[in-house]
Amino acid sequence: MSIWVDVARASAALNVVVLFVLSAIWARNYLTFRSKHAIGLLVFGVFLLAENALALYMYIVDPTLSGWFATDVPVIAWRLMMLLHVFETVGLAFLAWITID
Repeated sequence: MSIWVDVARASAALNVVVLFVLSAIWARNYLTFRSKHAIGLLVFGVFLLAENALALYMYIVDPTLSGWFATDVPVIAWRLMMLLHVFETVGLAFLAWITID
């Protein structure tokens, strides 16, 4: 089960970094262009950043939840959580590519 935990944690951490960078770019774009599209992307990025930061906190920092996630969560649940984080990482990588390009 440890591999699922590690992949989910690594993916959530990568998502936090990518979302921080994307949110900074979208904030700069909003300040430059004042468009609804830029503010929409910024709000989306901030909420998704908060979700991933909370997941990372639960997986690593909180003593009760991190212990529970590491020992008592069924393997199928970890596989599904890991899959969701990995799908999100792939989607964010594509979004980063088109944003930075």
